[in-house]
Amino acid sequence: MMSQASLDERLRAAARKVPGVSLLVVGPEGVRARAAVGFADLETRTPMATDLAVPWFSMTKIATVTTAVRLAERGTFELDSAVLPLVPAMRSLRPARWAERITVRHLLQHSGGLANPIPVRWIHPADDPAPDPDTFLDELLAKHSELRFEPGTRSSYSNVGMLILGAAMARLTKKHFEAVVHDEILGPLDMSSTGFTFPSGVSAAAGYHPRLSPMRLILPRWVAGPPSGRWISLRRFLLDGAAYGGLVGTAEDAARFLRMHLRQGELDGVRLVSADAATEMRQITMSGGGYDFGLGWFVPTNRRQSDPAFVEHLGGGGGFFNVMRMYPSLSLGALVMGNCTNYDIDAVANLALEYSSEGGAS
Repeated sequence: MMSQASLDERLRAAARKVPGVSLLVVGPEGVRARAAVGFADLETRTPMATDLAVPWFSMTKIATVTTAVRLAERGTFELDSAVLPLVPAMRSLRPARWAERITVRHLLQHSGGLANPIPVRWIHPADDPAPDPDTFLDELLAKHSELRFEPGTRSSYSNVGMLILGAAMARLTKKHFEAVVHDEILGPLDMSSTGFTFPSGVSAAAGYHPRLSPMRLILPRWVAGPPSGRWISLRRFLLDGAAYGGLVGTAEDAARFLRMHLRQGELDGVRLVSADAATEMRQITMSGGGYDFGLGWFVPTNRRQSDPAFVEHLGGGGGFFNVMRMYPSLSLGALVMGNCTNYDIDAVANLALEYSSEGGAS
């Protein structure tokens, strides 16, 4: 059986190029194993841990989609209903006849034909207010108005689609998008250390980017912090678009969300979505260039034949890289959070399989 020491050692080997990384091995019954190696802050030598706040980035999308599915089951909208009547900014999209056909389902499976501009500058200092979401979306769609393909014919990842989805949910519920996610997901799951700002009373990991990487040249100048060896630290920031990547929270909280999906939409007696809906979300129905999609969950196209099969959602950006992965046939999940922009996250997530196949901790 794999001991805790062995899991720590393997995690250290798999994440040797990351300042700090945490791994949770998750089952429907709870967290089966925890491991964290390296440092959450290189300057203070604070150890990495699973209870530190980390930006989710695009891992937020699976929470956004789950919220949409929950609202759809309640009758707030139909998944196959057109979105344009709810989001006036979509009138900038061309050709108009395609834009009028984009449905909620298309947004959930990234098949709306929307552009996906690089969001590297869609950030603001953590202590500053976010831009007005409607104005941000209006300007974004006006600038990136050409649809790339006919809706529903294939999938292509788009942050813009999630922003449209968030705007539609806000319009229907008459709440800010962040409040909708809190009321429908974070609150019911008791994810008290996660939100759309850095949670108060919870320590946060620092993010790092390689000093010699050319990407540092396109980051806003204010975000670069003090250097630490081969790394540049990044000052705390939040994303301008909450729906596509704005959550910040702990791995422990994220594991509760993953457990809910492993339990077919229920956790601790609270049902967020029906078992049928939870199953439908992870059924891959739309093929694309880099990813094949269900509703929110995806599989990289180069992993279509993986055995055992899995679905996941990555979340990467300046200073952090995370993944939430689920192996439905094994009732097994992996939750990985690391504090550098890029690393071999697949090698870390695969440790959950190794842990499971070797029988867990002795």
